[in-house]
Amino acid sequence: MNTQLHAIIEGHVQGVGFRYFVLERAQALNLTGWVRNTYDGQVEVMAQGPRADLEMLLEDLQRGPRSAFVTEVRSTWSTAETIYPRFQILPTA
Repeated sequence: MNTQLHAIIEGHVQGVGFRYFVLERAQALNLTGWVRNTYDGQVEVMAQGPRADLEMLLEDLQRGPRSAFVTEVRSTWSTAETIYPRFQILPTA
């Protein structure tokens, strides 16, 4: 059974390499899923894998890359229903 983390990151998180930061961290943790910018200036993450690895990613999301300023991370946990084959960056939604 795969655990799924859905997170919305707010603050100064676009135009600072946040999606690439998330991609790198998720791949290093062997997680699957996606990251994308939202039209309202947030970053959205859907990640799947072992709970312990997802919790490590969540800690990274709360920090972000050096040039980001994270003000809030809203997260929800669930059981993965759609299984993603890899972690990727999706177009803005």
